[in-house]
Amino acid sequence: HLPWIKLSPEVAFLIFLPPLLYEASWKISWKDLKSNRKPISWLAVGLVFLTTTVIAAIAHSFIPGFDWPLAFVLGAIISPPDAVAATSTLKGLGLPKRLSHILEGESLINDASALIAYKYAISAVSSSSFVLWKAGLDFILVSVGGLLIGLAAGFGFVLLMKRIRGNASVETTLNLMIPFIVYLVAEHLHVSGVLAVVTTGLYVSSLAPELFSTPGRALNDSFWEMVGFFLNGFVFILIGLQLPILLTKIPHELLFSLTVYGILISLALMIIRIGWLFFLAYSPFKSGLVTEGKSPSNRELFIVGWAGMRGVVSLATAVSMPLTLLNDQAFPMRKSIIFITFVVVLFTLIVQGLTLPLLVKRFNFSSVPRAKPWHQPMLQH
Repeated sequence: HLPWIKLSPEVAFLIFLPPLLYEASWKISWKDLKSNRKPISWLAVGLVFLTTTVIAAIAHSFIPGFDWPLAFVLGAIISPPDAVAATSTLKGLGLPKRLSHILEGESLINDASALIAYKYAISAVSSSSFVLWKAGLDFILVSVGGLLIGLAAGFGFVLLMKRIRGNASVETTLNLMIPFIVYLVAEHLHVSGVLAVVTTGLYVSSLAPELFSTPGRALNDSFWEMVGFFLNGFVFILIGLQLPILLTKIPHELLFSLTVYGILISLALMIIRIGWLFFLAYSPFKSGLVTEGKSPSNRELFIVGWAGMRGVVSLATAVSMPLTLLNDQAFPMRKSIIFITFVVVLFTLIVQGLTLPLLVKRFNFSSVPRAKPWHQPMLQH
């Protein structure tokens, strides 16, 4: 008996993604991000593109009607895990801080990687003249442009904040406005708004102690904590209200098949993530997983691999797919892609989310000995 609420794709992207990305970049420590940059890069860039490609191959091979461009759209949508789901589930369980930092940093960067891949997959669906090498060159230009816009916006914001320092309400208001402004400017200039917002957030948060007054910093921290909590919950509710509309428009005989495809893809996501981590750990690239002078243990690898639940970014991205192509024809398989995304998010949150705390307790990370100094950062709780 709830009302049917139809979300405009453009509104979904503009309203939800900039503040969610900025909130994630605001909370993460630049020092932690830098010290864990190697494992974060392997997960947030390498694993995202690997997942997108493998899921695209699976969708193209097994789901009727999915050509390669559509398959890559689905792969890009469900490739980024949701660190909010993982860290919320793991809070208070004694997980080493180093692993939490890796999960948070991965989520921040992999959203940008996945959304850029998604943009080019959408372009491939919409355009019959899609050329891979041109898309690759455009990808570099768009990414670099987004980084430059983000740095320029962050630098300008810092100069502005230095002139009004001391007014906590104004500081917080401007800090709320900046992700929307940066995103709109970057998209208007046809560069990556996602990377621009993330870059601005990292730049501003790294200078926050000297940039904001003490009351302003306290107010901003509390404000963004509330914004992140509210938006994550609100997005799930609002997008969840789209499901009844989908169910009326998808033939009943397809619902069971799409559900099965969603579960199979969810299992594939789990296998890809865990397999990638163990491949890196036992390959010539294993140095990329070493942080703070220590290689991850098998149980740490498994926990990071198991903490790959999908969440709000995948849902928001799925709903933001355009309704029509450039020739005004309906976007092909749009409802099926959204429904499969629903199944993947629900399956991973239930199966991995409910079992993750049990696995952490079973592995008993809090009992790791404190014999050497380099254990200390892992055991702070």
